[in-house]
Amino acid sequence: MPERYEGMAYWEMVSRQMGLLSRADQLKLKDSTVSVIGCGGIGGAAVEMLARMGVGSLRIIDSDVFDVSNLNRQLMSSFRDLRIPKVDVAAERIRTVNPFSRVEVYHEIFDEENAAEIITGSDAVVDALDNITSRVIASRRCASEGIPFIHGAIHGSMGQVTVFREGSPSYEELFRLPSVGLELTADVKARLKELSSKTPPVIGPVANITGCLQAAEVLKLITGRGDVIAAPRMLKFDLFQGEPFKIVELS
Repeated sequence: MPERYEGMAYWEMVSRQMGLLSRADQLKLKDSTVSVIGCGGIGGAAVEMLARMGVGSLRIIDSDVFDVSNLNRQLMSSFRDLRIPKVDVAAERIRTVNPFSRVEVYHEIFDEENAAEIITGSDAVVDALDNITSRVIASRRCASEGIPFIHGAIHGSMGQVTVFREGSPSYEELFRLPSVGLELTADVKARLKELSSKTPPVIGPVANITGCLQAAEVLKLITGRGDVIAAPRMLKFDLFQGEPFKIVELS
């Protein structure tokens, strides 16, 4: 497709959100790079929304492949894609819904060795991780580089979202983790691992709502629109409650 028509198609794709965003706002999204760490339930929803909002560059990382147990909540999964790496399926999905977005794929475990490569140069990092140690590594790297870290976590019918950025307490401080102020030695990592529970139950809407809320925080951060839910404030919800959503302030 000629470049001129590609540009026209991009702006038609995002036209329905232009009543809320200015052209300058949209260009900020188009010129932005967002890293999504994890492409499962939360990450799949976040990636989908970020691509559809017109984010120009996406870095996605996940070492896992799809299996049958993912189907109840992970938007990218299907019986057709069982045993295929999640990042490969997600990358193809991004190219299908937003061929104007650049995609960098990392089919590997996120750790201290690749954290800099994945995070450096990002405008925002979405936490779609499933363990505390990796969150500590990601949040520390983001803090050291002044990059907002958009946290999301789920359990059962409940989810939570908050943003760690300059001026807010750190992820470790907010949740009073035993790693605060310490080097991530094998002993410290073992203590963090003890805090992780077994694989929790979850209903599909919880994971997808959480990822969508994180994508909304990315939009606010990059465009400057709206009120970012920054730590120690946190959005919490429980879909089994009559009034499921609330903002709390942790101390």
